[in-house]
Amino acid sequence: MEEKTVYIPNLSLGNTKSVINMITRLGGKVIIANTPNELQSARKIILPGVGSYDAGMKELHDGDWIDVLNKLVLIDKVPVLGICLGMQFFFNGSEEGNLPGLGWVPGFLERFVSEPNNPIKIPHMGWNTVKICKADELFPAELDEEIRYYFVHSYHAVCEDKKHLVATAYHGKDVTAAVQNENIYGVQFHPEKSHRFGMALLNNFLSL
Repeated sequence: MEEKTVYIPNLSLGNTKSVINMITRLGGKVIIANTPNELQSARKIILPGVGSYDAGMKELHDGDWIDVLNKLVLIDKVPVLGICLGMQFFFNGSEEGNLPGLGWVPGFLERFVSEPNNPIKIPHMGWNTVKICKADELFPAELDEEIRYYFVHSYHAVCEDKKHLVATAYHGKDVTAAVQNENIYGVQFHPEKSHRFGMALLNNFLSL
């Protein structure tokens, strides 16, 4: 069971319960780390999140989570999955706020813009198909059907290096849906709300 155990930092970033329910349904185990010290034993980490960029980064800083996360992810190479805002923290920063991000994936978050000649709804909300740019452990190379996930976001990630871009979704233009940098995996959508498609992705993460 140890390989299917994931740790989630106890933050007020929302949606943790849905993630726990899905992981448990898949036969995994979730341990909530109430302090950075309790996170030290993690061999898989999920960083979910909804809300504002600066509020989330401030909570990570104020709770002294940053150093432990950097050690586990960058030095010990523990697999980490960022979901929605959790993925956005992986980048260098966001137009939504002023605080720097974790800098694990080079790039920046930009706000969606609705143009007169290309009107879009903001936030990007609801089900959307996802196109795989490069297969990784979470997304199989061969797919025999269209895959769809549930999105809710007003800012989208722009990768500095396209080698980190795993999947895109179309909302006025192709935007980042998933990224990977070695042991760092991020998805802009909510797999815990994406039924069998999300279950398959989370099961792949549990199997790393």
